[in-house]
Amino acid sequence: MSVQVRDGGPDFDLHRLDDYLRQWLGGSGTTVVARTSGGMSNPTYFVTRGDWRAVLRKQPNNILMPSAHAIDREYRVLVALQGSAVPTPRPYRYCEDTEILGTPFYLMEWLEGRVVYDYGLPGFAREERAACYRSMCATLAGIHQLDYKAVGLGDFGRPGNYFARQLNRWSRLWAEYRRGDDDNPALDRMVRWLAERVPTSETLALCHGDFRMANVIFHPTEPRVIGVLDWELSTLGHPLVDLAFNSQAWRMAPDENGGLLGCTLAEMGIPTEAEYLDHYYELTCASERLTAFHQVFAMFRGAVGSAGVAARGDLGNSVLPDAANVGRRLAHAYATRGMALIANDP
Repeated sequence: MSVQVRDGGPDFDLHRLDDYLRQWLGGSGTTVVARTSGGMSNPTYFVTRGDWRAVLRKQPNNILMPSAHAIDREYRVLVALQGSAVPTPRPYRYCEDTEILGTPFYLMEWLEGRVVYDYGLPGFAREERAACYRSMCATLAGIHQLDYKAVGLGDFGRPGNYFARQLNRWSRLWAEYRRGDDDNPALDRMVRWLAERVPTSETLALCHGDFRMANVIFHPTEPRVIGVLDWELSTLGHPLVDLAFNSQAWRMAPDENGGLLGCTLAEMGIPTEAEYLDHYYELTCASERLTAFHQVFAMFRGAVGSAGVAARGDLGNSVLPDAANVGRRLAHAYATRGMALIANDP
């Protein structure tokens, strides 16, 4: 038995993983584990054993709310999307036995490509950037146009008003994460504003739930998406929520999750928000358009998700060394941007 840790230790017994892989794959070799810089909600690791390699995703050891770490749903989506027009890593194996790593986990294909956390696409040639944005937009459109029933996801969402259900869920998460009544009052005002404006719509599609630059993999040398990651928040819902979350980039500053606000887009070769949205509408032949509600709701979810990062940081259960402070700063940034949208709503 031989194990090795690189770039930060795992939150599980590495020897148990080595035993699991040896029983499954056979042979011998050194199991090497390195924690990735992504996977802020569900810890993510690169795993190699000889010539074999994979990515491991698991639930965190200290779970604040089980529904926020739906590893089983994430794996189910990856299985369903194989062979579809939506590019995803190939899933290898799901394990619900908590005796092995302490939580459920799964293993999937390790795609070789470029993962970027900054919407400005640093390191990319100017002429590449527009193509990358077109590919990202087309990938999102492809997710929403997928025949989810045909791939076995007809029961992937709950009945009832999607917006009301999601507002209730994320409001409960915020109640769980907050530190007191004076913690981010702007976020509380957003909840009240949204609750008074819940729309009705029959539109339903597979939604990623967290579709942003950091959750796509670009080809190593070509300006195109080869994989979509982090499906833990996926469900059947309204596609404009995904689109609003994706288009937050144009309303957030570079130090707020790598946004584009204030950047010279034309010089960078990056489309404007209007151009990006028009491309999506053209690809999907969408009859509905983004409204202030969709955009504020996206900021609300971003704020609550960041508050969750802070809460996990308080528990010492995050890959970020300063997760508590970073999470709270971003939660306030999202809430501030959301309130700005509300102020501009006629």
